[in-house]
Parts: sequence; C-alpha cells; structure tokens
Amino acid sequence: MALSGQDQERFSGETAWTVLDAANDLGDTITVDACRRVIDADLRGEIPAGSDIAMLSAFFS
Repeated sequence: MALSGQDQERFSGETAWTVLDAANDLGDTITVDACRRVIDADLRGEIPAGSDIAMLSAFFS
C-alpha cells in the first residue's frame, strides 16, 4: 500500500507516541520498535520508513 506524504506525516509525532503506549501495554515489541523508529525519524526531521508507517497503520485496523 503506497502512502502519500500526508499519510506519513499523520503517523509521525504524537500518533506514534499513542501507538507506542498501546503497543507497550499489549507487549507488541515489533510495533514498539516501529514506533521508536518513526519517533526517531520525526525528531531528526526525516521521513519515516514506509514499512514502519504501514505497521502503525495496521495497528489501527
């Protein structure tokens, strides 16, 4: 699934922190790792990897 730039930005920052909290509560270490990479990329001002964005998107599905 290709995501536009808007979708990538939507999952940076606060949304990634929200998913991180939920994934931690559920013990979902794979999603936790993806969230951390998205947060790190956001803090560096970079675009997160598409695979990490897809992981965060799937968390809500």
